[in-house]
Amino acid sequence: MPETNIRVGSMTLGMVQTNCYFVYREDGRDHSAGVSYDEPTPVIFFDPADKGQFIYEALSTRGFKVDTILLTHGHFDHIGGADELRKLSGAKVYAYEKEKSVCEDVENNLSCNYGRGYTVVPDDYLDDLHMIEAAGLKCQLIATPGHTVGGCCYYFDEGHILICGDTLFEESVGRTDFPTGSMGTLVNSIRERLLGLPEDTVCYPGHGGVTTIGHEKQYNPFL
Repeated sequence: MPETNIRVGSMTLGMVQTNCYFVYREDGRDHSAGVSYDEPTPVIFFDPADKGQFIYEALSTRGFKVDTILLTHGHFDHIGGADELRKLSGAKVYAYEKEKSVCEDVENNLSCNYGRGYTVVPDDYLDDLHMIEAAGLKCQLIATPGHTVGGCCYYFDEGHILICGDTLFEESVGRTDFPTGSMGTLVNSIRERLLGLPEDTVCYPGHGGVTTIGHEKQYNPFL
């Protein structure tokens, strides 16, 4: 793995224990709870699953501020805190352009099956291979449909870091029995779009443990 000062923090939130990640550039500051700065360290926040106010306060009390919010897909357990976090932080929300039908539909995003229907309307929908520059970082959107029609991952070439949502899991892949899902499409997405990344790329999935591209190429039975 190349030398980098990019760091990945995480929170696990919501009824199905969704991994939420915040990525930032290490600046030598103390980010213990209870510290604050006149100019906090900016982060990119991925998949605010639930409790937007909790996310905002937890980051604020550690000297962070949310610069940008990126969604890997629009399922309820990845968007539940997005609107509240956007309102409190002033950050904009982005998703892949083909995920509109999931983000903005209570049946496709499954929220109507879990107590209350809700949606999120991103500030903008981005195209495949769009380069995002935020919080002093660069990452690229990689379209990986299959878990949902517009699922995607975000790759930081510096540091070889992949935020992969529910596309790729440790020795597994995302479910495809939900609306807009397709197992054939998902496996093709992973093989064609992800397995060509450097083998030391660290993959941060939406559920479960961290893995690497090299490990999945060798041990993932779906691939």
